Amino acid sequence: GIGIADVNHKKGQETARHFTSQYGNNKAVFLQCDVTSDQQLEDAFKKTKQKFGQLDIVCNNAGIGDERKWRQMIDINLAAVVQGTYLARKYLSKLNGGSGGVVINIASMAGLILGPLCPVYTATKHGVVGFTRTMASFDPAFTAEDIRINTICPSFSDTSIIHKTVPPEFINSSTVRRLSDIAKLLPVSLVAEGFISLIEEDAHDKVMRVTHERGIDFHKFKKTPPMPSKM
Repeated sequence: GIGIADVNHKKGQETARHFTSQYGNNKAVFLQCDVTSDQQLEDAFKKTKQKFGQLDIVCNNAGIGDERKWRQMIDINLAAVVQGTYLARKYLSKLNGGSGGVVINIASMAGLILGPLCPVYTATKHGVVGFTRTMASFDPAFTAEDIRINTICPSFSDTSIIHKTVPPEFINSSTVRRLSDIAKLLPVSLVAEGFISLIEEDAHDKVMRVTHERGIDFHKFKKTPPMPSKM
């Protein structure tokens, strides 16, 4: 079963109905949730666990791309991912009586390179990548034997977020040329394919890229100096 936590009631209900129509009435539940509210986000975890008995997979996916609302963007794109990951540790980890599982945090290629004309969006996505990698390296709950944790970095995808990412006042002749490089949007289905592979192939501490140029592959980082094994 799946718990769908979304601030948008209409879209959330539609998604839940799509799952129940295909897999059965008890296979999905919609939970209206503002991820910037610690209480609402934890309630979503609690209610999903009550509904299905346990939690196995957490995807921190909520995001906005409106540079005009940069404080809200930090709250949704980064702070809520941090809180969602900590809640996953609380409800999934074998250290807390759970059964282990998988966390997948959705970042962006703007978390690996400079995002054209969206400095705060770029900062939040760099934050998601750095936070997730650090948790995988140093937090005792996030291991291949307990909670596997990974990041997905798609290039710009065909979702509603794309229409608000760059404010009109930022647009000029040079920015139009730069935007033309990202004008071809990824289908969401390709991102979903990468998501499923991270779950099925027992991946841990991976940063997956999803791009037109390379399809689905993994970003390789330079080796970091030796540090303490765990926090």
